[in-house]
Amino acid sequence: MIPRIVCGSLVEEEMFDLTNKEILVIGLGGRGRAACELLRRNGARVTGVDSCDSSALRDDAEKLRPLGVEVELGISTLPKRQFSLAVVSPATPANQQLVRAVVQSNVPIIGELELGYQQARCLSIAIAGTNGKGTTAELVERVLANNHRKTVLSGHRGRPVCSVVEQTRELDFLILQVNAFQLGMTEFFRPAVAVLMNLAPDYLDRYASADDYVRATARLFRNQQAFDWAIIQSEALLRLKQLNLPVPGKTITFSAHDPKADIHLDRGLLISRLPNWPGPLLDMDHCQIRGPHNAENLMAALAVGHVLRLPLERMLEPFKTYKAGPHRFELVGEINGVQFINDAKATNVEALHKALLSARPRVGSDANIWLIAGGQDKGLEFHDVGPLLSKRVKQAFLVGAAREKIRSAWSLFTSCKICDSLIEAVTEAAKNASSGDVVLFSPACSSLDQFKNYQQRGEEFCRIVKSISSGATAGTHNGMGRKAES
Repeated sequence: MIPRIVCGSLVEEEMFDLTNKEILVIGLGGRGRAACELLRRNGARVTGVDSCDSSALRDDAEKLRPLGVEVELGISTLPKRQFSLAVVSPATPANQQLVRAVVQSNVPIIGELELGYQQARCLSIAIAGTNGKGTTAELVERVLANNHRKTVLSGHRGRPVCSVVEQTRELDFLILQVNAFQLGMTEFFRPAVAVLMNLAPDYLDRYASADDYVRATARLFRNQQAFDWAIIQSEALLRLKQLNLPVPGKTITFSAHDPKADIHLDRGLLISRLPNWPGPLLDMDHCQIRGPHNAENLMAALAVGHVLRLPLERMLEPFKTYKAGPHRFELVGEINGVQFINDAKATNVEALHKALLSARPRVGSDANIWLIAGGQDKGLEFHDVGPLLSKRVKQAFLVGAAREKIRSAWSLFTSCKICDSLIEAVTEAAKNASSGDVVLFSPACSSLDQFKNYQQRGEEFCRIVKSISSGATAGTHNGMGRKAES
């Protein structure tokens, strides 16, 4: 049994003592390594295992062994000893052989998020959903800092929860960016404020159905009490109700499309209909970020500030000056009138849909986008975006393992060209583009077939664009092979 933490104090504290406990950690990426380190700092005897054996994992192993962690790589069977607990990295699928073996041995299993949460000593704000959680988490972090609240943003790949536990004793709030994999391995996880951005289909390569993905994400609210807060996109709340998934906390809804939501978008204004907070809150024209999806990110962050009783006037400036981070519909450059947009973080079809809507239109022609997409398939339905492709996309250049599947889904809606590499796709798109067009890199797929992560593929796209820019020539030609159109 794993104890529960309520507002930073332990229930059944004697059962939480990790000293000399035999604990297995499955999956030794960044989160798994952070879990091993935290467990060792708390006196546990730790064995870290991974079914893979790569140079990166061997580097991790060399860092863990001096700490007293036993490490075994490239294995398919469990070490021969009795474990009190198993901690699983969210990158490790539930049907992986090592995880199945732990289940069969009846060893209790939790995820790295649960372990870090139970060790933390401050209230948490958790932000989940298919798209937008990273931007929203950063907005919340900015507004809390502007109001002199001590906080740390964690939970994502670059800063695992277990790596910041010691800092939480000095914090007012721990902001957690969490996904369905992490939530699916929680038992007592209970954020004081839980935010659900949206529930567009995702990761159907790891879930049997879209409903299962929703159920895993809905564990965000599972342990909340009536006095906790749940801030939910209206459409996502409807999805939870359809599956009879409870939301026990006090609820605030937001939506860019539902005028009945507590906070909604109306002609560029974010408007509240909450009884104690009515009227316009923020004008999108005063913000650096654009589009209905970013309006929802701002609404959610405003709602978090409201439930934490931050004054509206001290929330607005951080929101107005916020610029989205790299790889999120990032303008890399404009070469002779052609915009090059890096949206490498778009790992699903819904994210691509939002990017297509956000790209600048061309006067007199809706179709002005040269789209670069593809990567590792996540089991998604690519044809869902077809009608929008037919309106906005001149041609799609497809790369990666899913390229043939995507071509089959999109060829009725737009011209598709198979490319062997990202550099070929960018070069071809640039050669065809003319002034007023947009070259959009929005993969709608995972990056793991060709790159280490989405950041690496975004950086590669930027490098290629800069190379094209440095070789562009002046004059009436756009430097990319076509004459600029008037």
